[in-house]
Amino acid sequence: MKDQISQTTYSKSSAGSRVRVKKLVINGMLTALTVALSGFSIPVGASKCFPIQHLANVIAGVFLGPVYGVSMAFCTSLIRNLMGTGSLLAFPGSMAGAFLGAYLYQRTRKLLPAYLGEVVGTGLIGGLLCYPVAAVLMGKEVAVFFFVAPFFMSTLAGTIMAAILLAILRRLGLFSYFEQLINE
Repeated sequence: MKDQISQTTYSKSSAGSRVRVKKLVINGMLTALTVALSGFSIPVGASKCFPIQHLANVIAGVFLGPVYGVSMAFCTSLIRNLMGTGSLLAFPGSMAGAFLGAYLYQRTRKLLPAYLGEVVGTGLIGGLLCYPVAAVLMGKEVAVFFFVAPFFMSTLAGTIMAAILLAILRRLGLFSYFEQLINE
């Protein structure tokens, strides 16, 4: 009986480790893909709009959850900054959207709240969080709502691309397959 309990505990622990490793690997792949596509940015005012980041935020949020989504957004922003293809504004914008989209999907298991979370998180919350970053760290004199419009345009474009991709995955039956593959 004791061996049976020990084996069950080991199996659950081993399964949890496998899921974490899978999520970590997918997180790294999304980060690499997002960084590789970082040349595709649209300058709007003082910010560089990067819709691929928002596409990746939604994908990571839906399939991996808030912790992995935020860490993917952080790592992508960090690498892009080190490479010179991003700005400090990428951190608050991408991370707020990644968290809110993933959190809402996790709570509802519906895609529309994930999309809205990404758009509101990046467009409004991230745009507002950029004000102190721009004013204090970058020395820019801007209005509080200066970054909301460009961030909103960027996240809307990326979120629409994610919605199209996820609709295709659902239609092909791959959405639930990927969820099951990641979480088993």
